[in-house]
Amino acid sequence: MQREYPSAPIAGVAAVVISFNHVGESCVLLVRRGREPLRGQWSLPGGVLELGETLQQGVVREVLEETGLEVSVLAHVESFDRIARDSDGRVRYHYVLSDWLCTVTGGILQCGDDADEAAWLTQAEIEENSRCPLDAFTREVIAKAWKLLDAIA
Repeated sequence: MQREYPSAPIAGVAAVVISFNHVGESCVLLVRRGREPLRGQWSLPGGVLELGETLQQGVVREVLEETGLEVSVLAHVESFDRIARDSDGRVRYHYVLSDWLCTVTGGILQCGDDADEAAWLTQAEIEENSRCPLDAFTREVIAKAWKLLDAIA
């Protein structure tokens, strides 16, 4: 199915990957998108689910393809629609996304696939929103994931 001007919504997954830096602060992994939609913008690693793949399998595969990191899925964070319309009101993109809390289990961080750059940000850097600017909704999803991590830890 074509992604731009699709005939139906497309299922996608994204990961809130949490790790800890050298001083013990929790950090979240962000990628700068190399392709549309959101080309040039910072977001969570993720992409489109493949046929026959579960949501959890998809998020593990997408993180590996985009970042070189192997992850373990801890919990579901949130599901939502991301719909972008053109100037005529036609649906240009429609994704039904499922975001998952993950931790790193292996691999080496290196951009691949459709990510141009990757960065680990602390909670303070996410809140400041200047180093790798994110939209408000993505910052809310990350905040929800950090709370979820605290609850299951």
